Amino acid sequence: MINTIGLVFISVGLFFDFVGCLGLVRLPDVYNRLQASTKCVTLGTCSILFGAFLIHGMTAAGTKSLLCILFLILTSPVSAHALARAAHKSGVKLWEKSVVDRYEEDGN
Repeated sequence: MINTIGLVFISVGLFFDFVGCLGLVRLPDVYNRLQASTKCVTLGTCSILFGAFLIHGMTAAGTKSLLCILFLILTSPVSAHALARAAHKSGVKLWEKSVVDRYEEDGN
């Protein structure tokens, strides 16, 4: 039963990773692509790792997958924010149909 639940988590993670990769190809600008890739890593890859943890249990592989989940949850949003801020400061323009620019509004 636990193996089936682990395979469901892995399947859901693969779906999110696939949709995130489509977002990297299809979305119009750097900022939207960063959002897609962050969601892809946070939801997709962490789900795959959690499924691997459920299948392997508290073995060395399971413990490493939990540590990787923790690392990804802590670093992925922070790195995406840093990349978006650096892109904005270096003058990368938003998509012409973008409605709001919070960095510009804040004067940063």
